[in-house]
Amino acid sequence: MADYKPNRKIPCVYMRGGTSKAVFFRDEDLPQDVAERDKVILSAFGSPDRRQIDGMGGASTSTSKVAVIKKSSRPGIDVDYSFGQVDVTAPIVGKTMNCGNISSAVGPYAIDEGLVKAVEPMTEVHIFNTNTQKEIVAQVPVKDGRAVTEGDFAIDGVPGTAAKVTLKFVAPQGAASGKLLPTGHVKDSITVDGTTYEYSFVDAANPVIFVHPEDFGVSGTEIPAEFNALPNCQEICRVLEIIRGTGAITLGFAKDLEDARKNSQTLPKIAFVRRPVDYTAGSGKPISAEDIDLVGRLFSVNMKMIDAYMGTGAICTITAANTPGTIVNEIVCGRGKRPDNHAAHIRIGHPWGVMDAYADLKDNPDGTHTVLSGNLDRTARRIMEGWVYVRN
Repeated sequence: MADYKPNRKIPCVYMRGGTSKAVFFRDEDLPQDVAERDKVILSAFGSPDRRQIDGMGGASTSTSKVAVIKKSSRPGIDVDYSFGQVDVTAPIVGKTMNCGNISSAVGPYAIDEGLVKAVEPMTEVHIFNTNTQKEIVAQVPVKDGRAVTEGDFAIDGVPGTAAKVTLKFVAPQGAASGKLLPTGHVKDSITVDGTTYEYSFVDAANPVIFVHPEDFGVSGTEIPAEFNALPNCQEICRVLEIIRGTGAITLGFAKDLEDARKNSQTLPKIAFVRRPVDYTAGSGKPISAEDIDLVGRLFSVNMKMIDAYMGTGAICTITAANTPGTIVNEIVCGRGKRPDNHAAHIRIGHPWGVMDAYADLKDNPDGTHTVLSGNLDRTARRIMEGWVYVRN
């Protein structure tokens, strides 16, 4: 026992943001050395371990996330926000991406922590996301100096209702690559084992590769449990990973497919998108084709289909909907219901229900539209505050 060292305790807040959860830290409470900081975060989450039994992680990608916040010195910005995707089974804290759902908790956190002055009835929090080098504006309801938690707004994937937080992702294009279309094309194709797959690679809020589920022999309406039970699920995921890995190479995040598989799991994302069709959500709720503009399924780390839809994925999707010629644009605007070929509002049918995404658009002389901001309505809640104990 001569070398015994007690666990270190670090202040933190556990928060739900949209359909995800994260541990929130103040920047000054964590080591400034990047490698040491990652070790502390991994210990706090209990990673790597598929159950994360020895930490705060919830054993899924949507519940294994970290947010690090500090008061900003940037003009016009209130707080700097750094997001981390904590890998469940590998000792990795992914920092190349942002999380739109967790972004919805940053404003309430900043207000309750006194980093931003509370102004009733609505406080506008200007957030700088360090991962994407982009601004997010959060509109947070406030009462008695704190963010309001309870309300009558509901989002699919979260039980009950809560107060609505509106997010504006300002100029979301080129978040990872600096370009709206990383390949320079609205569509590309790739041949794997003799089969050619068409895809659209769009970078907005986070880069996403959109593919046709029909090309893989699936309907695109499957919920994760159904998809995982398919006899050819592993083969589908193998091909999806080749396409996704090719995108990672394009972004400069990996030197080859094996490098992408091991070291660039967080970005880019890949998504099934298809025309609206009736289906049943994981909650048992029937989703009517008339109530949605497309069906979407997003995949996260290690090619796991997620239960809902990522916030940044929704921002990328509505940006793609306003980019003529992309697969998403053809689905949303190609059925004659939007003759002006733009989409200021889309409804995405995901595994747990429907998610709305909005866009502030600028009309261009050539008839196209530039997305000035992609917008989401989310909810957030402070669940726990205290200390997390990490191993030395």
